[in-house]
Amino acid sequence: MGHAIHRSDLLRGDLGGRNAPVRPPWATPDFTERCTACGDCLTACPEAVIRAGRARLPVLDFSRGGCSLCGACRDACPDGVLDAARPWRARVMLEPDCLAQRGVVCRTCGDFCDVAAIRFRLQPGGCAIPEFDMDRCTGCGACAAPCPTGAIRILNRPVPALREVGT
Repeated sequence: MGHAIHRSDLLRGDLGGRNAPVRPPWATPDFTERCTACGDCLTACPEAVIRAGRARLPVLDFSRGGCSLCGACRDACPDGVLDAARPWRARVMLEPDCLAQRGVVCRTCGDFCDVAAIRFRLQPGGCAIPEFDMDRCTGCGACAAPCPTGAIRILNRPVPALREVGT
């Protein structure tokens, strides 16, 4: 399933969907058409990682922390646009400004990954760089907020423009 290009994507120069907002877990394909932006999922989220985005539609803000995938947002949604049967398709991307990739020892992301989806591969003559095991990764974003350079991004789907780790 491809990313539909919207006029706002074109105006932002985002034809590949790299900057597409990450919706709450289990968002249906017609989420933006059916969500009434009532805000119930925002107030239900115990981690407070859901905020109102464009047009007041809910987006995940991983700068606030990680999503526990508890389902409180889904349970609170009166519109039925968060479907438990729909798999959570978030993916981890590592931006080039990762300290470890620049030769600075940093393992912060691994320290915050509760499911141990981040391994560090030793490099000859350098420091270990992070690798993400997408079979273990839940897409929760707990690794993104503590990253000192903001090099970890959580996206809705794989994107070829940057190095996608682990797929």
